[in-house]
Amino acid sequence: MISIVNYGLGNIQAFANIYNRLHIPVTIANTSGDLAEAEKIILPGVGAFDWAMTCLDASGMREELDSLVLKKKKPILGVCVGMQIMAKQSDEGKLEGLGWIDGEVKKFKETGENTKLQLPHMGWNDVVPITKEKSLFNSMSDHALFYFLHSYHFLPHEAAQAVAMTDYNGPFVSAVCCGNVFGVQFHPEKSHHWGVQLLKNFAELEIC
Repeated sequence: MISIVNYGLGNIQAFANIYNRLHIPVTIANTSGDLAEAEKIILPGVGAFDWAMTCLDASGMREELDSLVLKKKKPILGVCVGMQIMAKQSDEGKLEGLGWIDGEVKKFKETGENTKLQLPHMGWNDVVPITKEKSLFNSMSDHALFYFLHSYHFLPHEAAQAVAMTDYNGPFVSAVCCGNVFGVQFHPEKSHHWGVQLLKNFAELEIC
């Protein structure tokens, strides 16, 4: 069972619709009790870091998510801000993140001379997997296109936790993995067949 965490942020129904079309069992979790039968979890998100943390705390599901992810090692996929709040902290806010991955969220910076970087980074961009074996990017081309909308990016402290890169005025990490914890900066639910394949891959992943 795929459980999508509904804490007031993210394209909840879009994820559910994809899994329904794939005939993969899915449920929307509105309370901690709804997470009881979760085999895998999706943590979506849009908006600002502090607001996402505030909403998750207010949902009453944070303690159960900590238990499922850290103790029971249930696979979880964070999307956009849902990925960013897995870090310890963010340039965007003052609240502490979940700390499930040792990293931080940084704002894009201009580099070079006379460079005007447009923020947010919005639209379609290549995502280049570092590895595709037993990963979210199985059965995809080396330059699958995904939809982005963000001004901040995830910087893991361990280079091995970066599993895909994207270029926007220089390379940045667009997907991470630490054991059972996965995160993508882009929106698979808005990324047509590439996003459908990634969500299918997540559902089929076997975590040792």
